[in-house]
Amino acid sequence: MRKRFSLVTVILLIALSVFAGTLVNPLISGDSIYEQFNKYKEVLSLTEKYYVDDVDTQKLTEAAINGVLGQLDPHSVYIPAKELTRVTEEFQGSFEGIGIEYQVLNDTLLVVAPIVGGPSEALGIQSGDKIIRINDSSSVGISQEGVQKKLRGPKGTKVRVAIVRVGIKGVLDFEIVRDKIPLYTIDASFMVDEQTGYVNVNRFAAKTHDEFMSALERLSSQGMKRLIVDLRSNPGGYLEQAYKMMDELMPKGRKIVYTKGRRPEFDEEYISTGAGRYKDLSLMILVNNGSASASEIVAGAVQDWDRGLIVGETTFGKGLVQRQFDLRDGSALRLTTARYYTPSGRLIQRAYDQDKVKYAREPFERSENEGDNVTHEAEKDSTHPTYKTMGGRVVYGGGGITPDYIVKSDRLTEYTVQLRSRNVFLQYAEDYLSREGTALKNRFGKDPGRFAAEFQVTPAMLEEIQAIAKTKGITFDKDQYEKDVRFVKMFTRAFLARSLWGNEGSARVMLGEDNQFKKAMELFPESEKILSNLSSLK
Repeated sequence: MRKRFSLVTVILLIALSVFAGTLVNPLISGDSIYEQFNKYKEVLSLTEKYYVDDVDTQKLTEAAINGVLGQLDPHSVYIPAKELTRVTEEFQGSFEGIGIEYQVLNDTLLVVAPIVGGPSEALGIQSGDKIIRINDSSSVGISQEGVQKKLRGPKGTKVRVAIVRVGIKGVLDFEIVRDKIPLYTIDASFMVDEQTGYVNVNRFAAKTHDEFMSALERLSSQGMKRLIVDLRSNPGGYLEQAYKMMDELMPKGRKIVYTKGRRPEFDEEYISTGAGRYKDLSLMILVNNGSASASEIVAGAVQDWDRGLIVGETTFGKGLVQRQFDLRDGSALRLTTARYYTPSGRLIQRAYDQDKVKYAREPFERSENEGDNVTHEAEKDSTHPTYKTMGGRVVYGGGGITPDYIVKSDRLTEYTVQLRSRNVFLQYAEDYLSREGTALKNRFGKDPGRFAAEFQVTPAMLEEIQAIAKTKGITFDKDQYEKDVRFVKMFTRAFLARSLWGNEGSARVMLGEDNQFKKAMELFPESEKILSNLSSLK
């Protein structure tokens, strides 16, 4: 080096580098990101060194991260490492364990239902079974967290359970080999009548499109000509799965959704391929104020293309797309990277320049007038931008998807809410089936539809329910009870049906008292008129 560069040359090079660095660094660091990062490190170091009490630097860092995200939108979130596994399981569609739906009821671990395709179902474990021992430990009084800790585990590992079953003397012992358990995103799918299929989708995860197609293929083989897709209280999930679902229902070349971000790599368009086999089905979509994100993509595409009708209540209003960035310690950052738009160009994201509690609560406090809203006069508002569907109807952006027919959901009284939240109906179903389960199975066999149509709740059954409620400290309110008695009967029948036939059983019962569903059934002639015009759209 001494031979190639003089001392003066080296000094000049160093000076030039420093000068260039002062010019280039702001360009690289944006709004002085490195300065802010160093400031945070300095504060954290001083706090750890001099604060009056010992400090948990990890806790402080996570609080700082949440503080940063709190200045952004409501849907950018930090996921701690201990929660990431559960969140990932929900969206990947599986976990590893023994495969049961359960409830800790009066200190007893009750099997609500074995999960179809899981190892517990394969061994013959049944709804209503009580698990009294796990391996060598009593499970009496076990917590929800304790159940997961003891029954979940790696695929291929074994766990022993002891079960008490109604009608069987003694204890049944099972050795269960844990396996990968599917988490289904379609709760129920069945034929409502000879031509109408019903599919309830609870979220959009990795296998939703596959499940949706399996359901439609089965329903088509049973004569389905029209379809109700129930997206009520569906919080969303994977955008791609919403696109794939709509692709099955749309003609070729229709824009279903598109995204725009600050960075061009997050700009995408999703166009229907025309490969779907169900683009001629008459279609109805059920939504409510808990329908968000990917659910709103489906509802928005159906509405903008006049592909069918939307029935229910105005949706949540989430038009932001998140991308997950995994962090080194096993945690993750889910950051909003783009906005999504419906085919007409609507951004349905609500304003979020308010505190997060108010933002989350607002959709559930709206005041909407029930009735025909095909012209969308109900949400006419100078603050909301105006758009048109492909058939020329006016629709609005900036506040969720407002249905074409607004039908409010029924509001339960506090008494009935307590009956449900305190597991009174579940307790009663267990007690009733322990006495009458065999007779019910003999009477209705594998026909939950006939059960929903024929089985009646008697006054004596209602008295038993009130007695169970009293033991749980629920004060009887005559006025509230009489106002809600039809719902008390409905939940009683639904919990019995779920224990016997799973989600299809309970869904069939509850749809019988569902005003939004009933309205959708009435409106199929209107939906079919819209469908007949779709082929002429260019």
